[in-house]
Amino acid sequence: MFKKRGQPENFFTNHKLWMGVTTLIGTIVGAGILGIPYVISQSGFLVGSIIIILLGVSLLFLNLLTGEIVLRTKKQHQLTGYAERYLGRWGKRLMAFSLMFSIYGALTAYLIGEGETLKAIFGFLNFGTPLFYSLVFFSIAFLIVYKGIKAAGKMELILIISLLLIIILIGVFSFEQVKVENLTTINLAKFFIPYGVIFFALMGSPAIPEVQEVLENKKQKIRKVIILGSIIPIVLYILFALFVLGIVGLDNFNSLQPNERIATIALSIFSSPILGMFANIVAVLAMFTSFLTLGIALVEMYEFDYHLSRRKALLLAFSLPLIITLFKLSTFIAVIATTGAIAGGFEGILILLMYQKVKKLGDRTPEYSINTSKYFSYFLILLFGLGIVYQIFINLF
Repeated sequence: MFKKRGQPENFFTNHKLWMGVTTLIGTIVGAGILGIPYVISQSGFLVGSIIIILLGVSLLFLNLLTGEIVLRTKKQHQLTGYAERYLGRWGKRLMAFSLMFSIYGALTAYLIGEGETLKAIFGFLNFGTPLFYSLVFFSIAFLIVYKGIKAAGKMELILIISLLLIIILIGVFSFEQVKVENLTTINLAKFFIPYGVIFFALMGSPAIPEVQEVLENKKQKIRKVIILGSIIPIVLYILFALFVLGIVGLDNFNSLQPNERIATIALSIFSSPILGMFANIVAVLAMFTSFLTLGIALVEMYEFDYHLSRRKALLLAFSLPLIITLFKLSTFIAVIATTGAIAGGFEGILILLMYQKVKKLGDRTPEYSINTSKYFSYFLILLFGLGIVYQIFINLF
């Protein structure tokens, strides 16, 4: 679409604004969405929706703070660079740990999830276990990364959108199967169970520097991009949880094996088999492109930033996810819950600490500024810190 002379600029006529929003959404919406319905089933749809909204607003706030940090700095960095500039070497190291923890967690979740989802797709063959399919997937993906073939970021976004459209179709065609009683259960004793998975599903701050690059000379639009790109996933997750939980229900989720509680697998069992099959196929492809993107990024980080040989970089990048999957040391849900609570918690705390420094040390006038109370920042630091402690406690005991 071309904007006619004198025509007011709006979202639909602004290509860069649209690209910025889709860049942020493409980063936020990923494998985490596949774990949301099960964890929400434990606490109840209403409680889970409240957690999605509260965490969504908190991470929207974090994304806006990250945007202001980026805008107050003349030189372009990634989050580790901003952490070093405003917090010093310890900040850079902790941010690097957080990002690496997040990538390793995602790679492990994708590897486990691919095995279970491929098993669901090819279950009619009565051949192979989920571990077998995980190893087949790993072999193909490893070969692609080894050859240096780049994953297509735009394809990943298309696949995620396709997944959401299929889920909506499942909701439409399985509307009669949605049971209100599946959405009215409340279990406050399990209030915190959804925390880590939902945090993982909402993380998007590392994409903010890229959003600024996409906008180029339209940096004044970054605030609108961040707000839209952060709110849309919140709405999608609530609708997604409503459809899936309404159809599957708590009892059916609990009757499944731990790694069968991936949303698309549960749908293929308890909803329309054909639409469930398509949902699983799109989920496989979406996780596949994400695995390649993150895998290549991790290998290149070891190669270029730490000056390791390619063989050592490949070994370090892929050995941990493979070991966890081979020895069944964790499940899909547990991996993304741990990654979200711990990596996301550290990332959030560091962003809040950076923001306290950037208004004094920044060397550029930003296009927007957030007026926030330091006490609210302290509250979020406490919240994220307690989330880290809670998740570690759950994992140990």
